[in-house]
Amino acid sequence: MMMWEGFVQNRSQIGEAIVETFMMVGIALLAALLIGLPLGTALYLNGKGQLYEHSLRYALLNGIVNVVRSFPFLLLVVFMIPLTRLIVGTAIGTLAASIPLAVVAIAIYARFVEQSLLEVPRGVIESARSMGASKLQIITKFLYVEARSGLVLGLTSSTISFISYSTVMGVVGGGGVGDFAIRYGYQRFETELMAVVIVLMVILVQGIQFIGNALSRWLDKR
Repeated sequence: MMMWEGFVQNRSQIGEAIVETFMMVGIALLAALLIGLPLGTALYLNGKGQLYEHSLRYALLNGIVNVVRSFPFLLLVVFMIPLTRLIVGTAIGTLAASIPLAVVAIAIYARFVEQSLLEVPRGVIESARSMGASKLQIITKFLYVEARSGLVLGLTSSTISFISYSTVMGVVGGGGVGDFAIRYGYQRFETELMAVVIVLMVILVQGIQFIGNALSRWLDKR
């Protein structure tokens, strides 16, 4: 009952926090698709025995992805403050918080993409070559098609990670549900509001996982 009262009394602030979270996660998703997908594909293609095998390029790309993924997120946010200010003019706020989140999103999804493409049977590539397909056609018409189920599952898992990272941005004034939980729940000792945020996040994550799993099963034609 107290949770419901807290929700009703603060519904406008909660709604605003959810919109800010969607904005951060949306920008991260866009960065993952536009940059993370090509980066993950490049990792795969430059790997041993692949179409563009090149150990130096692979080592460089692999190192960049590993460093970003292993970097503690809050430290990465602080480390990127000069770049964030250069891009958006400030280091505080939802848009500013989206910059380091987008960088992490690119690295996370790039690794998922590489793993999904590695699961494609080698026979698919050989069949494509025997049919005279170009390297670009092999990538777009064979590899991506065969790996589409895994790519969707990877994007689903990545999105859930982005939501988790976005809540951390509340610590540095990035807005979103994490910021709301800190300002209204923790600092004011209103634990009911923190409980409301937790319930909302659980529902959101479960919904995303359900949709991602359903879409992946639908795309899996094997």
